[in-house]
Amino acid sequence: MSQLGYARYGKDNVRLYKVEKDAKTGVHTVIEQTVRILLEGDIETSYTKADNSVVVATDTQKQTTYILAKQHPISPPEQFAAVLGDHFINTYPHIHAAHVKIIQHRWTRLSVDGKPHPHSFYRDGEEIRVVESVTREGEGVSIRSKIEKLLVLKSTGSAFHGFHRDEYTRLPETWDRILSTEIEAGWQWKLFKSLEEVKKVDFNAAWQAARDITLDIFAKDDSASVQATMYKMCDEILAAVPLVEAVDYALPNKHYFEIDLSWHKGLKNTGKDATVFAPQSDPNGLIQCTVVRKGPKSKL
Repeated sequence: MSQLGYARYGKDNVRLYKVEKDAKTGVHTVIEQTVRILLEGDIETSYTKADNSVVVATDTQKQTTYILAKQHPISPPEQFAAVLGDHFINTYPHIHAAHVKIIQHRWTRLSVDGKPHPHSFYRDGEEIRVVESVTREGEGVSIRSKIEKLLVLKSTGSAFHGFHRDEYTRLPETWDRILSTEIEAGWQWKLFKSLEEVKKVDFNAAWQAARDITLDIFAKDDSASVQATMYKMCDEILAAVPLVEAVDYALPNKHYFEIDLSWHKGLKNTGKDATVFAPQSDPNGLIQCTVVRKGPKSKL
């Protein structure tokens, strides 16, 4: 009467921290990640026939993560994700695909007495670096890199006018507004045929370029809309990183509304006189787009 339509299992929220120690200088570099592994393959009988012989225990997956982290660099996270995926599909013949997600948490080196401290760090925001990879037997490695939770704001240099109006429209046009958003940016790499191909790519440089482009355009663009600004970001990342096939953004509006204070002795706090605002978290606009290299259009 029924059959298994989908099966994937693994270990989530594996907390991983690695310190690299330079014996000559005494300088430490720290990396903290949260790892998720999900496996696919000939595992149907574990669901339908209570056959655990096909199950690579999730604890085994956790211990494997620690061992491979000891044996390999875990930065860039794209490479470590590919190392993990390659291990599982090549170690277990009945496992045909490994899905790996890595969240890299932010640690920034402290400056003390005007100099970078060799072994002290601080968390300067909730921004995270995310990697999602899929390693499939006989196909290669698909990798998507992301920036998430990067909160930005500029107090001018943004407008929104000329939009469609009808009987349901109440929003006034504005030529000067506060623009704030929590950036979620992703870029899809070309399909890598092997782990060796992955190891040749400078993922850290690409991540830095994507982050720099995002912040630079956000600050400098005389924004006609979130849509127009995010398209420029995508276009520049595609130009800067040739191995990237597509770039996507999801930008929620973080609204700051003027407060009418005229009720109190005619106090002016609107238009050019506005200096006090009320932040509002929701409801909010959410603007998304994916930009791909020129070619036949596809449905995204």
